[in-house]
Amino acid sequence: MNILMNIGFVIAAPIVGGLLTGVDRVITARMQGRQGPPVLQPFYDVMKLIQKESIEVNSMHRFFVYISMVFAIFATTILITGGDILLAVFALTLGSIFFVLGGYASNSPYSIIGSERELLQIMSYEPMVLLACVGLYYADRSFFVKEIINNSIPAIVYLPGLFIGLVFILTFKLRKSPFDLSMSHHGHQEIVKGITTEYSGRDLAVIEVTHWFEVIFTLTLVYVFFATNAPISRVIAIVICGLVYLLEIVIDNAFARLKWQQAFTSAWIITGTLGIVNLMILSYFR
Repeated sequence: MNILMNIGFVIAAPIVGGLLTGVDRVITARMQGRQGPPVLQPFYDVMKLIQKESIEVNSMHRFFVYISMVFAIFATTILITGGDILLAVFALTLGSIFFVLGGYASNSPYSIIGSERELLQIMSYEPMVLLACVGLYYADRSFFVKEIINNSIPAIVYLPGLFIGLVFILTFKLRKSPFDLSMSHHGHQEIVKGITTEYSGRDLAVIEVTHWFEVIFTLTLVYVFFATNAPISRVIAIVICGLVYLLEIVIDNAFARLKWQQAFTSAWIITGTLGIVNLMILSYFR
């Protein structure tokens, strides 16, 4: 029974991720005074891309993107099935590195610049994600999600600083302004699509589906902070995930893109101030 549920979660992950992306577009359009596309538009876009021919720069250019998606699926599967959160984070980071290598493999100056910016994003948000994992271990004495969410006290009680820091760096991972440095989902941000400039057809579809898995991954991290063994807490955690995603949409539409120096510095200041201080306090009292 548990195996069937886990399979169902894995199948549902990209569907929910695609629907959230569609909701994002609708809310963004309303905030900008536009009608906007239907909620299912991301699925229509992916289906259209799959039917188009992919222009292959070289074999490795495409290979790295597909490997990146495999690691994103693997990481999300581990997380939503209650596995090791640290292993899931490492797997997702490895997938991001392969995505960067794909940008470098194209030999396009725009893709290379996008790859360098993607590396800067990874360097900006990864320390806080790792500190969040360490904090969850300190609070619940386990790296396994199924054990963390089966405690009677939610992790947010012990880790308020780490949670605020995590929400801050989710803007990087969800590719929202002001931290969408390497590529943008909005046409007004840049003429050339950064790291994805040389991708087309099915390869672009793979990149989009990979992002859907990443959306579910990041929101699952938020879920872990609030879920406990009480059934009502699971509902509250899901509601908070929705509110956090809505907050990221509002931030995306309220701020212009920052320079990479500002993005990098602000992320590390937040990490050092909220993350490390929260861990120091937690280690003292625990």
